[in-house]
Amino acid sequence: MDLDYLRAHPHRVPMFIEHQRIRCTPVPGGSVGVAQRLTLDDGGDVFAKFVENGPPGILEAEAAGLRWLAEAQAPVPGLIAAAREVLVLEWIQPGAPSPEAAARLGRDLASLHRSGAHTYGAPWPGFIGLAAQDNAPGADWASWFRERRIEPYLKASRDNGALTADQVAAVESVLPRLSDVPVEPIARLHGDLWPGNVHWGADGKAWLIDPAAHGGHRETDLAQLTLFGGLPHLAELMDAYQEEWPLADGWRERTPLHALHLLLVHTTLFGGSWAGGVMEAVRGVG
Repeated sequence: MDLDYLRAHPHRVPMFIEHQRIRCTPVPGGSVGVAQRLTLDDGGDVFAKFVENGPPGILEAEAAGLRWLAEAQAPVPGLIAAAREVLVLEWIQPGAPSPEAAARLGRDLASLHRSGAHTYGAPWPGFIGLAAQDNAPGADWASWFRERRIEPYLKASRDNGALTADQVAAVESVLPRLSDVPVEPIARLHGDLWPGNVHWGADGKAWLIDPAAHGGHRETDLAQLTLFGGLPHLAELMDAYQEEWPLADGWRERTPLHALHLLLVHTTLFGGSWAGGVMEAVRGVG
């Protein structure tokens, strides 16, 4: 089993692992599937993600997103093979965060966003984590974001008891503010850019992993980087981004509005323990 064979026969990877024909090392982290470092016969390493019981099409969607981001020269791992139950990527040796890597990522993100997209959404069925995500296009960003990125997860969070009726009403009360977000060219987004989906490499670069890629508003990607403790060296990243492609005035104040999407995905998938974050974002919208 070498890279050429792997590219030609991705569906055989689970069989080779089961029969101990490939050395496997578990990789920590990740909320979707099982991650493994695979050492091939030639001594090279690759990263493999297995999702045996996930929604149909989830790995195909990730593979499509990786290809689309790579077209724009985004710092994503190279896609080696994709099959229904396994995704095989270039192995990137982990390293430590650094201000230099963060600044480079800021420039890379500005370039990625600027590469653009034909429409909001994407031409493949979307997923974010294990949740389905509607990638159908829309006529304008505010209505598209509300209908495709907020309301489905708000409804699911109400239905699963993660949010009370009063909390749902509080979220709905700030949604008219979406119309205040400045109209910009459609950006090419990673789409699930919380800090855990930035992989710091030993090569001194920061890599983007686990995308939910689609066309949207660039402020959404940047808002997600502030969540859950924030990305290390975020100030350096934002300074470099602003040098490449300055953001419209008031972008900091709009961060909680954009962040509602990913926070509502969390209440959908993980329940009421994330309701406090949703309400904090609502208060931040003001």
